[in-house]
Amino acid sequence: MIAKVQSYALSGLEGIAVTVETDVSKGIPSYDMVGLPDAAVKESKERVRSAIKNSALEFPLHRITVNFAPAYVKKEGSSFDLPIAVSLLIANGVLDCQTDGVIFFGELALNGDLRPITGLLPAIIAARDEGYKTFIVPKANEKEAGYIQGVSVYAANSLKEVVNHLSGAQPLTAVLPSSFVAGAKETAKDLSFIKGQPIAKRALEVAVAGGHNILFVGPPGSGKTMLARSIPSVMPDMSFDEALEITKIHSVAGTLGQDGIITERPFRSPHHTATTVSLCGGGSKTVHPGEISLAHGGVLFLDELPEYKRSSLESLRQPLEDGVITISRSGGTTTYPASFMLCASMNPCPCGNYGSRKRRCTCMPNDIRKYRARISGPLLDRIDIQVEVDGVEYDDLLSEKKEETSAEVKLRADRARKIQRERFSDSAIKTNAEMGEKETKAYCKLSDESEEILKTAFQALNLSARARSRILKVARTIADLELSETIQPEHLYEAISYRTYGAKLSMPD
Repeated sequence: MIAKVQSYALSGLEGIAVTVETDVSKGIPSYDMVGLPDAAVKESKERVRSAIKNSALEFPLHRITVNFAPAYVKKEGSSFDLPIAVSLLIANGVLDCQTDGVIFFGELALNGDLRPITGLLPAIIAARDEGYKTFIVPKANEKEAGYIQGVSVYAANSLKEVVNHLSGAQPLTAVLPSSFVAGAKETAKDLSFIKGQPIAKRALEVAVAGGHNILFVGPPGSGKTMLARSIPSVMPDMSFDEALEITKIHSVAGTLGQDGIITERPFRSPHHTATTVSLCGGGSKTVHPGEISLAHGGVLFLDELPEYKRSSLESLRQPLEDGVITISRSGGTTTYPASFMLCASMNPCPCGNYGSRKRRCTCMPNDIRKYRARISGPLLDRIDIQVEVDGVEYDDLLSEKKEETSAEVKLRADRARKIQRERFSDSAIKTNAEMGEKETKAYCKLSDESEEILKTAFQALNLSARARSRILKVARTIADLELSETIQPEHLYEAISYRTYGAKLSMPD
């Protein structure tokens, strides 16, 4: 007898329908799997056998053939355990039920319990978009599945519960829909704890308001890391659609918490020893998302930027332009979203004191050149805002002056983001930083006076065409913060001031 049960495989974030076909026939007992199963799928033989026996169900002592269709798609992971077990029980006549329109996911323990799987959210969304409405998943994935609208999800603790549900002996209760509440990152620093640094704080506000990349340059102890870690407290709350998109990536990576959904914008801060693969994603067989993709919708913070490998830094260039990263391995090609705000910090020289008003630099000019040369011009060109940060005076640290809180800055940033959402309501663009040439020409028009200012800066600072475009985008964000419909000369001057550091990198004074 042949039984067919439906499940789904993943290629990156794309779901692929997989039919698990099981044939139980007379002959010498054997257990074969075909249809490009990987090692984890092949190992399901023993998990399924033990789970069925330990659930007090009959395991067939016949010739068993399990086929995964379509055969050209590689099947990976342990999520096929449950559909294999169900199809085997139906083929053996132990279970008499109809499974048309039902999608099964789950890893089996040897005692028959169902264990959680990774990548459930994008798999269910893909199946729902293709017309499937009923799903049976492990109990541990209940909250994650509950956020998907328009489907009926049944969560089971064990194979026995699934069998009882399908046979009608003891039906499962459908999972109640989960409610989404966006939140700010609890570990984020509040801007009110940072004394002084008005220029850096203003640059941070502009960066968040327009989704621009930002670089803090300054001596050790000047507050660069604190400024970076305060960014999540200023960023706008996520919408439900954004949360689902981000959660899909973390579901595949297996980094979801108990809530089953990401409610805070990601803040990823990989160590400078991180490899290119860990940043971009990949693997010998399965292509997993890296830090670049895990930061999608949030912030990727690179502390001590020159200490990262050159190859790792150069790998950022394409995602910064395109908002996606395509990873090609022997097992195939996978594309993951990678639209993030890059925040980086660095010292101006090896000793860290070059340009400081308070400390003396002990580095030789050639050492400074070599240190700064670790960051290529093309990468620096993609960082919209480059701001120098100096140390804080002792009196400033003792000052009782009330600093502006993150909540106050967030109100202005949210207001600017709202203007941008309305401006780009007819496109997929969300922030000024994502504008292409067409949008830049339409929304960043300059007066003759402003055009002359930009031309002078372009020639004096030896800027590239990309730098000119990014200055216009930053100026547009500054105008949005000031509730101005047009870019004024003062907005342009401020935007240009955020690009002057790159001009200093060719040679120290």
